[in-house]
Amino acid sequence: MKFENDNIEFKQMYVPDIRKEVVAFVNAEGGLILIGVGNDGQIIGVEKPDEVMLQVANTLKDSIVPDIMPFVKIYTKPLESLNVVHIEVSTGANRPYYLRDKGLKPSGVYVRKGSSSQPMTDEGIREMIITNSGRSFENMRSLEQNLTFNILSKEMQARDIKLARPQMQTMKLIGDDGLYTNLAYLLSDQCEITTKVALFQGKDKAVFRDRKEFTGSILEQLENVYAFLNLINKTKASFSGLNRSDQRDYPEEAMREALLNSYTHRDYSLGGSNLINVYDDRIEFVSQGGLVSSLEMDSIFLGISRSRNPHLAAVLYRMRLIESYGTGIEKICRSYQGSIRQPVFETAKGVFRVTLPNVNEEDRSENLSTFKQEKDPVQRLIATEEKELLLSFAKEKGSITRKEAEELLEAGSTKAFKLLKDLCDDGYLETNGKGRLTKYVLINQTDNS
Repeated sequence: MKFENDNIEFKQMYVPDIRKEVVAFVNAEGGLILIGVGNDGQIIGVEKPDEVMLQVANTLKDSIVPDIMPFVKIYTKPLESLNVVHIEVSTGANRPYYLRDKGLKPSGVYVRKGSSSQPMTDEGIREMIITNSGRSFENMRSLEQNLTFNILSKEMQARDIKLARPQMQTMKLIGDDGLYTNLAYLLSDQCEITTKVALFQGKDKAVFRDRKEFTGSILEQLENVYAFLNLINKTKASFSGLNRSDQRDYPEEAMREALLNSYTHRDYSLGGSNLINVYDDRIEFVSQGGLVSSLEMDSIFLGISRSRNPHLAAVLYRMRLIESYGTGIEKICRSYQGSIRQPVFETAKGVFRVTLPNVNEEDRSENLSTFKQEKDPVQRLIATEEKELLLSFAKEKGSITRKEAEELLEAGSTKAFKLLKDLCDDGYLETNGKGRLTKYVLINQTDNS
């Protein structure tokens, strides 16, 4: 009788732990397990081979994922007139296989090396998934199978979309092997991909103000990140006669589309976080992966789109978060029609960046330039946005009261009084009247020319 080697394993009797050797063979080049043979190769035989074969079959069906039975043959064959149970294992088509109770991790995934079964490393498991799938990241089997979908269920329910196992299979959250895919992982409550938002003072990274990190299902991240960006998306008021018009720093549609784009088209196999950098004059959305292979920058402006994650895009489309492929860039550009500064789209190896300019930043520059050109007594730049707002109001109406300043700024009387006093000290306004009847009048530019 031969000795144990890389494709032969001896077992004196049936033990439940035999499943480990079966997993090791199916993840490698296959092999043969003989029950009824000692470690030294001596044939002992099995008294009740039918019972042993049933025990083996039940153990393999219940404890190994994905279904391993198509790659296993169990039969009895006499050796030296003694009954020996043979377990023939072929190389599996859906590797890696693993022990259900251990999960898709080293303690549950084995491979045959020499005459022993060895646990695989995390890196080895990932490489085996990539090598044997030949598919995109979102279609691959998730390393984490203990997933919950509270956020996804809530969002689907809000849209009257049914979410049961058949729907999850249709949406490719569950693969052909009956296991959760990476798409399911991204949408699950256990998703570890994060989004980092950094706020900087000024127009570069010299002064760091704040940082937020968002976790959980990418659906939850989308909602929370947008809410945060919406909070810092300030509104500027301007006046034409008695009419007031409001304009936000960033068009909401552009910000929404840039955010959705950064989630829908990034390469999640690279790991890491989605990055959003906020400056005084712009917001940058940075996602990993760059453009999909064979797609060039010029192509996206022609409306051509090829999604790196088509099933994720399909889920977002079903949830009415996106309309159709290839329209996001067009919407961003359209929302900046008439603006001096336009969105910028850049790609480099492994990265794609969308930069949205602050439209009020360019308007503020124009305003200040206009004050100079009109021969106003104002020869210096206005120090703050609040002062500019007060001065714009006074210019339209000829004067401004402290009460009006409080309402414009949504601030208390102390702040309003200080800003009005600063404008007077700087030569923009002058007081007329006393006490509550005081008006802050725009200094007549013809008297100061």
